[in-house]
Amino acid sequence: QVQLVESGGGLVQAGTSLRLSCAASARTFSDYAMGWFRQAPGKEREFVAAIGWSGSSTYYADSVRGRFTVSRDNAKNTVALQMKSLKPEDTAVYYCAADRTFGKKKDYAYWGQGTQVTVSS
Repeated sequence: QVQLVESGGGLVQAGTSLRLSCAASARTFSDYAMGWFRQAPGKEREFVAAIGWSGSSTYYADSVRGRFTVSRDNAKNTVALQMKSLKPEDTAVYYCAADRTFGKKKDYAYWGQGTQVTVSS
């Protein structure tokens, strides 16, 4: 069982940056690939980014590539999502997820509760 807790969301202006963090309770955090997803009002949850077990491999959605960076610290059991040049369309609830397999996929086994990110124009 893995418990995930996101933090760092908030209300920011377009063009600024925000850093999300996710703390995991996994016994061996490095056994899990990690992903970030988001869900805007009235829309389906969508993939944002993923990072492999060691942190050496990453995937990004086309909509965030070049603006968002995913990273992890296996010693601290955390994964982060650094978001730059934020746009109003980035407004959503952001979720952290964990799974033993890695890829640009949606079927992660464990999910956090989410943190709200609101970008004003």
